[in-house]
Amino acid sequence: MALYAISDLHLSLSIDKPMDVFGSKWQYYMDRIRTNWMQEVKEEDYILMPGDISWATYLEQSYKDFEYINNLPGIKIISKGNHDYWWSTASKLNQYMKNNNFNNIIFLHNNCICYKDIVICGTRGWNCPGDENFTQQDQKIYLRELQRLELSLRQSMQYEHKAIIVALHYPPVNKNKDMNSGFVELLKKYKVSICVYGHLHGELHKNVLEGEYEGIRYYLVSCDYLNFKPLKLME
Repeated sequence: MALYAISDLHLSLSIDKPMDVFGSKWQYYMDRIRTNWMQEVKEEDYILMPGDISWATYLEQSYKDFEYINNLPGIKIISKGNHDYWWSTASKLNQYMKNNNFNNIIFLHNNCICYKDIVICGTRGWNCPGDENFTQQDQKIYLRELQRLELSLRQSMQYEHKAIIVALHYPPVNKNKDMNSGFVELLKKYKVSICVYGHLHGELHKNVLEGEYEGIRYYLVSCDYLNFKPLKLME
C-alpha cells in the first residue's frame, strides 16, 4: 500500500472547457492521466488530490468527472481548490458520492484522515501576505484558512501517529517563498513531515517551493508539473 499525490486535474467531461488552450502540454491530458495512473496506482493505494478537480459549477454537473475518478484504482482523498465551484457541505458531498456509488472517494473538509500510522490534514489555503496586490479581503480569507488548517491539525492530535501530512491547494508561502507565512508556522507547530500543494501552472512553476526546510518536505503536485503522473510520497 502506497501513498501518492496529484492535483489540478481540471476535468471537463461534463462541460466544454478544454485545457489545451493553456498550451500543447495539456493536449489529451485526461487520457494521459488515466494511462499513467493505471500503470502506477493499485487498488489499495491512497491518492491525495488537493484541489481543482473538476470544472463543473454545480455538484450535479460533476457526475462524469467523479465517475472518471472513481473508476481509477486507489482511494482518493480530495480537498478543495479555488476552481472547485461545485464544492458543498461535507454531508452533501458524501451523500452525492453514496447516491452514485462512488465508493473510493473521501473528502478532506474540516477534518483529518488516517493512512496507516500517518494522519492527513489540510485545507484550501490562500494567497499569502507579501504577494503582489494582496488586499484586505485576501487577509480575511488567509486568516480564515489558517483557522481551518489548525482545526484539521488539532483533530490529528486525537490519533497516535508517526507523521502528519498536510495537503493544501495554494502554496504555503508567497511568490518570494518567504518561509515566515502563517501556514509554515502551523506546519512547524504541529511537526508536520510533508506538505503537498498545487495551483501553480506553466510559467508559475518558477515559483515552486520544493525540498526540505526545517524538517518539512514540500512538493508541488500540479498534474502538469508532474507530467500527469501521480507522485509517490511513501510506501
